[in-house]
Amino acid sequence: MMNNRRQHGGASPEHPGEKNVSNEATPCAPQQQPDDTTAARVSAQPNASPDPLAAAFFDHVAQTSLEPMGMIVSEASGCTIRNQAGVEFIDLLAGIGVLATGHRHPEVVSAIREQLDRYLHVMVYGEFIQQPQVELARSLARLLPAPLDNVYFTNSGAEAVEGALKLCRKATGRHRLLAFRGGFHGDTLGAMSVGGNPFYRDPFLPLLPGVNFLDFNDSASLRAVDDTVAAVIVEPVQAEAGVIPAAPEFLDALSKRCRESGALLVFDEVITGFGRTGMMFAMERYGIAPDVVVLAKALGGGLPLGAFAGRRELLRHLAVDPPLGHVTTFGGHPLSCAAGLASLRVIEQEGLPARAEAAGARFEEGLRTGLANHGLRDCRRAGLLIGIEMESARFAAALVNECRRERLIVGWTLHDDRVIRLAPPLVISDAEIDEALGRIERAATRIDG
Repeated sequence: MMNNRRQHGGASPEHPGEKNVSNEATPCAPQQQPDDTTAARVSAQPNASPDPLAAAFFDHVAQTSLEPMGMIVSEASGCTIRNQAGVEFIDLLAGIGVLATGHRHPEVVSAIREQLDRYLHVMVYGEFIQQPQVELARSLARLLPAPLDNVYFTNSGAEAVEGALKLCRKATGRHRLLAFRGGFHGDTLGAMSVGGNPFYRDPFLPLLPGVNFLDFNDSASLRAVDDTVAAVIVEPVQAEAGVIPAAPEFLDALSKRCRESGALLVFDEVITGFGRTGMMFAMERYGIAPDVVVLAKALGGGLPLGAFAGRRELLRHLAVDPPLGHVTTFGGHPLSCAAGLASLRVIEQEGLPARAEAAGARFEEGLRTGLANHGLRDCRRAGLLIGIEMESARFAAALVNECRRERLIVGWTLHDDRVIRLAPPLVISDAEIDEALGRIERAATRIDG
């Protein structure tokens, strides 16, 4: 995950305010080649194990990097993951923001079991009326700001981004898309095309044409939003860039510019939704209702589920000219929707958005105190989404490794390897927070020593 990010510069003569970044092919740095031997791969892992399950993992499960965490999971509950040896880890990532209500919340597990006894997949999306799907859509329409009252369910956040981009192009009759440097929207072709880090885009060029990138939190760059733009996609908080919240005046200016030009505004709330930032949705912090919002991660209560939502008249574009122009087999699976509905009820009933804000404040205070003399440069947060910026990428990597020795699940962000990300379950207790803070400080002290 150590990222050698590449910078692109220079103004675009065609569209003032944009950098000259395209999705056309450019030369790429040589790629690291994987080792073909199982023994070499297993022995290279920091948590190497002779267990045959670990060997099979490297032999038969396609890898996303050459250095996965490699922990064999035995069970998980609440904020704890137990490995095969029975060692318990405090989970400060929650599956990268997925498990808002913790691992295997009793109400979520009960809802899954109840739905298992009724039916599983019965028909492709949008044909049969399935109670969990309808109830979850109705609940989302109630919680989202007007006029976001219509929901299209998918399997994941990246798939939801793809659907949102298709919708915006079809509804406006335009093809250009604008996104922001530092943004992350997924790894499918369209989602990667609007991803704001060329380190991840360049090896897959050419991607979608007609995509340009602006500087995040730079209101002057928004003059590029004109009547040729179908959509502007933005995260209220850029998580992978190091937990960078949008400035209120920047989002206000972006919303106004989209209204003036007829471009559709898409909020990517895949990680910020469902209480993570201290509100049910981060958009509530800014008082802005986008044309489309993209949801996933915590939406499914631990099962795969994504969605994009907008006003009914807008989403109707996917049902006509042609009909069935955007379909999915497993999107809105009844088991995932049942789990998501139960999780959403817990989030509301237990006041987890407010809990996220309080827990985040406790973490921030402890981190600033405990790491003050141990390489801390900054601590940024939005609710219980926290970015710990260290003095160097090397120090951050060492701290992540030492935290794992302290039985903590942590990791750094994709676009800034100086930043360690925390996104624990929203149900984490004060006692668990204090224990985690103590372990982080001990880990940092060992690096200094």
